[in-house]
Amino acid sequence: MSQVAKRTEVPAEHQWKLEDLFESQEAWDKEYQTVKEQSKQIAEFQGKLTDAGAVKQCFEMEDQLSLHTERLYVYANMRHHEDTAEPKYQALSDKANKLSVEVNESLSFITPEILSLSDDKLSSFIADPELAKFKKTLEEMRRQKPHVLSKNEEALLAQAGTIAQAPGKIFNLLNNADLKFPKVKNEKGEETELTHGSYIQFLESKNREVRKNAFEAVYATYSKQKNTLAATLSANVNKNVFYAKARKYPSVLEMSLFGDNIPKEVYTNLIDTIHEYLPLMHRYMNLRKKLLKVDELHMYDLFAPLVEEFDMDIPYEEAKKKVSESLKPLGGDYLKVLQEGFDNRWIDIYENEGKRSGAYSWGAYGTHPYVLLNHNDNLNSMFTLTHEMGHALHSYYSDTTQDYRDAQYTIFLAEVASTLNEALLMDYLLKRTEDPKEKMYLLTYYADQFRTTVFRQTMFAEFEKIIHEKAEAGESLTPQELSKVYYDLNLQYYGDDMVVDKDIEMEWARIPHFYNSFYVFKYATGFSAATSFSKQILEEGKPAVDRYLGFLKSGGSDYSINILKKAGVDMSSPQPVKDAMSVFKDLIEQMEQLTK
Repeated sequence: MSQVAKRTEVPAEHQWKLEDLFESQEAWDKEYQTVKEQSKQIAEFQGKLTDAGAVKQCFEMEDQLSLHTERLYVYANMRHHEDTAEPKYQALSDKANKLSVEVNESLSFITPEILSLSDDKLSSFIADPELAKFKKTLEEMRRQKPHVLSKNEEALLAQAGTIAQAPGKIFNLLNNADLKFPKVKNEKGEETELTHGSYIQFLESKNREVRKNAFEAVYATYSKQKNTLAATLSANVNKNVFYAKARKYPSVLEMSLFGDNIPKEVYTNLIDTIHEYLPLMHRYMNLRKKLLKVDELHMYDLFAPLVEEFDMDIPYEEAKKKVSESLKPLGGDYLKVLQEGFDNRWIDIYENEGKRSGAYSWGAYGTHPYVLLNHNDNLNSMFTLTHEMGHALHSYYSDTTQDYRDAQYTIFLAEVASTLNEALLMDYLLKRTEDPKEKMYLLTYYADQFRTTVFRQTMFAEFEKIIHEKAEAGESLTPQELSKVYYDLNLQYYGDDMVVDKDIEMEWARIPHFYNSFYVFKYATGFSAATSFSKQILEEGKPAVDRYLGFLKSGGSDYSINILKKAGVDMSSPQPVKDAMSVFKDLIEQMEQLTK
């Protein structure tokens, strides 16, 4: 498709049904007004949180406010994502963002006020049956006590919220609305629009010239904006350093892990364990070079098909069927919910002009989850579909099992359900093919999942760690410095069989996750946990499925590490990462056998 459709041209059945959240703009406006009023009313509790009854009422009102603000925020931003250039929804998104900051400000007295009570009083609240529903919240407050500031300081930090959102917001607008890539020639020699959505298709082209031109065009475009992009990323890092210092954390990394109560070792273990297994990655690059029959392997060859004349053209309807079939090991109830999502427009399917790039699952408690895709009829998009539906069903099970306060699972757990779905889909496809070409195609696809989700995300995680440490040491993050750090990591991770093209040094400039700091390592740990789960489910059957569904229903009712441990995966040890690496090694060996 050389011309991208306008949003107004997209048929209703290909769009998500946001009316399930708010049936009309009027309904949104009405709820907005209610939240505005309630956010003033909650101030009546200020100075009165000294007995269990008042605390209970205050928490209940806080839940009401948070839930309705979340609904308003999610709806406005999802409308904005349908077409980021549409001014009406840019304005609505701004309005919701500002409301979110206001509401946080109005609630900011609660935690410091409860924490100013004596330890005895706080302990009596934790033990009080009237507050049983809020026990975890109160225990969590006690854990956070060293990092909570005085009432005035907390209010000031809450007011700074809008400024704190600026780097990410500027990056998103620059990246999604303002950056225009040049036209490049496709395989037929036709000038075609290069977009975020089509870039990966160009990189998957069999024609090396097409890949090279698209690769160079993308990085030349980012390079022209390198000073602005370095300034926005640097501003984001400095914002993190400011918050870490203000809240008395030893470092930004420890601040980022504190919320999920994850030991710093989980992060550093991951990087160290992956360093230990880099020879496997280098072995895979060597194999890729052989299979592509090239003298030199370049960065733009990383997505090139390794199997000649093997196209897996998978229309969306067929992708849905295969996803459903592959998830049968998870049982009838899981499949029923999945089908509900397919049938009732939970999903926004295809790319359109101005639509936010990539894919995600999102939503608000009390309404079913939603999924945004930019679907192409290929294997990659089928995996994206099962991945995002994994998130959606995790949210569905958490939301329908847990109270609002305990339903939200942490980001540390977020990538497990999505990646487990991918592992089951891969197992399903590999078991059903006798064709050596198809088998090779799937093996390389799976090996690439390891490359992108474990190795590449760990490299991103290491990049974040380095640039934050530099900022914390008072060093400045110039475009040259960011590019050097990034380039050197590529050299280390890809090894001697790869020509690390100079253009790749600008890749840091196009990664949206760097504005959600210290997030990406969770893809790698999640992938490892999911690999371990899928192994247990396929080997043990029902007992493992029951443990896994228990995990999905747990939401955020306990600390992430404990929830996983209960379900049979211990992330505080390097073992799950080593398990994942043994699967990767097995894939490489199977591929080497097929190439003999």
